[in-house]
Amino acid sequence: MRLENLMRGTVLTASMMTALLAAPLYSTQAAAAPAATPPDRVSVEVVNVNGSGCPSGTTAVAVAPDNNAFTVTYSQYTAQSGPDSNPIDFRKNCQIALEVHIPQGYTYAIARADYRGFAHLAQGATALQRANYYFAGMPDNTAVNHRLSGPMNDNWQHSDTATAETLVYAPCGADRLLNINTELRVKSSSTDPSATSFISMDSTDGSVNALYHFAWKRCP
Repeated sequence: MRLENLMRGTVLTASMMTALLAAPLYSTQAAAAPAATPPDRVSVEVVNVNGSGCPSGTTAVAVAPDNNAFTVTYSQYTAQSGPDSNPIDFRKNCQIALEVHIPQGYTYAIARADYRGFAHLAQGATALQRANYYFAGMPDNTAVNHRLSGPMNDNWQHSDTATAETLVYAPCGADRLLNINTELRVKSSSTDPSATSFISMDSTDGSVNALYHFAWKRCP
């Protein structure tokens, strides 16, 4: 059965989801006092997109009106395995470089990252969702893995929150791109190799797929 037949009629209704928690990283930035959300408008621009899970024109970014989060939406992000799949379809990835424009005197960290999607996994099939983010010129944080097992035909969702000790802020007064790396994988069923399985981070109802929450500080 082909992917489009499996997804036909499915409406994704789960709340915001899958996530990733930044592992502790050392930041050289001087301590700054916690701050309320900046009153001036924050904007996020896509500088570069690369990967099999996000072909040109299939991603979009938008900042929430309250400046507390931004969203990344994907429209063709699906990893698939089975008889109707190409050999390379079992793994998809996406690397996005973002330029975040914030008001002068502020800096930010990613306090929480929520991811959501849909999975159809046959009995014995498994799937993996992996993600991490980091500022250009600073060490990568450890990628967080989330695993799913079949049988499954439902939405998936996770949400992880960074503690105050693990927040990594962009350096004050420096322009640093925010890099977001994500990956989806599917392993075919060992008990039913003729079955098609997939995991998707795109949605049929146009709802948000990834939500990144800001933590704000004033620069010293």
